[in-house]
Amino acid sequence: MRLFLYVVFLLSTTAGLSQSMPLPEDTTVSVITFGPGSNLNDAFGHNAIRIKSRVADIAYDFGRYNFDDPNFYLDFARGKLNYLQGKSNYKSLIAFYISENRTIKEQQLRLSQAETQQLYNYLEANYKKNQGAYLYDFFYDNCATKIRDVIETTLDGNLQYNLPKDYKEHTFRQLIDHNLNWNTWGSFGIDIALGSIIDRQATAREQLFLPEKVNQFFELATLKDSNKKLVTTSKTIFTKKGENENKNSFFLTSPLLLTMVLALVIIYLTYSDNKNKTRNKPLDLALFTITGLIGVLLFLLWFATDHTGTTYNYNLLWAFPLSLFCGLQILKTSPKKWFIAYIKFSILMLCLIVMHWTIGVQRFAPALAPLLIALAVRYIYLLRFYKLTENKA
Repeated sequence: MRLFLYVVFLLSTTAGLSQSMPLPEDTTVSVITFGPGSNLNDAFGHNAIRIKSRVADIAYDFGRYNFDDPNFYLDFARGKLNYLQGKSNYKSLIAFYISENRTIKEQQLRLSQAETQQLYNYLEANYKKNQGAYLYDFFYDNCATKIRDVIETTLDGNLQYNLPKDYKEHTFRQLIDHNLNWNTWGSFGIDIALGSIIDRQATAREQLFLPEKVNQFFELATLKDSNKKLVTTSKTIFTKKGENENKNSFFLTSPLLLTMVLALVIIYLTYSDNKNKTRNKPLDLALFTITGLIGVLLFLLWFATDHTGTTYNYNLLWAFPLSLFCGLQILKTSPKKWFIAYIKFSILMLCLIVMHWTIGVQRFAPALAPLLIALAVRYIYLLRFYKLTENKA
């Protein structure tokens, strides 16, 4: 049934009025907010604009992308992926999201006939122009900010946001965390891939990069010229049923469990090395190679892509690209002096992580802590081992 509804939804994406035309006087405009789904790509929800009249009932959104694009994955990695505007039959869209078991809320807006017509004309013209393609940015230009910007433009400066009574200032990362459990792979990957740039406080308006914030802020917004509420009526079309997540098996597949196991393995092997006055070369080769490869990826995300959120990423303090060049030195019984200095440098970098984390320069993945402790233990042992070896020589 879900597959059938998805096909119907796709086939209906160009349904409705085929050209910009005068709208009936009873036309209404609503903002639809879809709650989070069970997958990472829909964990933050979605928004759409509904234009309803006796002629047609159409929903427009800005969260589509073309999987058939030959450069889809490359453009996504480089931060150059174009997102598209969608145009759907309202009933088909709602049926699809109900089949996904996602909460659906609707807010009818107080727009004049002229403003409604202007909004409709823009959405139609934008759709016809390369399906409204735009360069996607998760924080500053996404499906939610597009809705915010379109409504603001339509009202031409007449919109006043009012802060909720329970409003609190949050960083971009904290706002993301509200939708993701910290001990999930999605949260773990985000905390490693995204840099300190998202640890700054988001302004009230910037918080509307999240669909739920669009719903919350629009509910309290007023029109400056009349001081009337922007939203005339609000209703919940569908409420999510049950939970999508199996909490009993959650921890067994979590990143924290994996990093704890890896940390215990590293510390145990280090303990064995210390007891036997030896050094596990395969372990050291694996550690330096893996952290080096992660460092190369983070370096490329920072300097070789257009992603705004991957800059100034201090995860490079523990995953440094130069670790890849240490392989030959690791295999030697007596490495070069620069390698000993590099180990000292790595310990210093781990100390800087603690400082950055403590003072709030960047918040790192909590599940990463056991692994960082294990790396510190291993690096300190390596210094001690090489010092003893040098003294014997």
